[in-house]
Amino acid sequence: MSKVVDTIKTIISKLSKDKFKIMLVAIISMLAIQSKAFANSVVNVDINGKSNDTIEIIILLTVLSLLPSIVIMMTSFTRITIVLSFLRNAIGLQQTPPNQVMVGIALFLTLFIMSPVISEINTTAYEPYKQELISQDEFYKRAQEPLKGFMLKNTRPNELNMFITLSNNQEVNETQDLQKLPLTVIVPAFMVSELRRAFIIGFLIFIPFLIIDTVVSTVLMSMGMMMLPPVMISLPFKILLFVLVDGWSLLFQTLIKTFQF
Repeated sequence: MSKVVDTIKTIISKLSKDKFKIMLVAIISMLAIQSKAFANSVVNVDINGKSNDTIEIIILLTVLSLLPSIVIMMTSFTRITIVLSFLRNAIGLQQTPPNQVMVGIALFLTLFIMSPVISEINTTAYEPYKQELISQDEFYKRAQEPLKGFMLKNTRPNELNMFITLSNNQEVNETQDLQKLPLTVIVPAFMVSELRRAFIIGFLIFIPFLIIDTVVSTVLMSMGMMMLPPVMISLPFKILLFVLVDGWSLLFQTLIKTFQF
């Protein structure tokens, strides 16, 4: 091995810079041609004694890498996260609860809300596919239907009609059955509807805390305490109000009831 390395070093030292560049380009070109030929060839991988196409494995890995985006865009996660962020800002707590706790709460509330959809996907799509009763294409088709149903129930008609019009697709415009609409139309319409509802809920959350801030600021001004920050006085009262009305239970109950199943 050492003799081979010494030989290569000797050849490189005798080559000029231009010749070395040409040689390097030739080697890279050969590797590119070989990799292209390898990509065009059919490669099968055996998993548990079953032959699997490499393309199918790549598609599966791609879906798994996009799973966080799917959870954010096609479930109740977005509305819950935004509302919790509004609540924290309304109270005036910048880092309490921490972001990890907020995301954890939103994730488990999402699992609770989406459990009927997950159960339906498991029954109608995953179990038949696992038992090899349906093909992979049929599995994807059946798995989309419960998600489409959930998103359509929680999407405002205005947003849905807007994206149907913007799609410039004659088939989409003439579709009477909303379940047959593609995900490229349903998902953005659902996201816009979720953002709108989340901001409306956040506005309603801000109102009682804004009243407390106004009252405290007015009292301090009337007492001549202009140098005392109103936040130092209003923050304990806002926390006390939130605890007395059992704010967390009330918020979670209201959030769950805002979704249509």
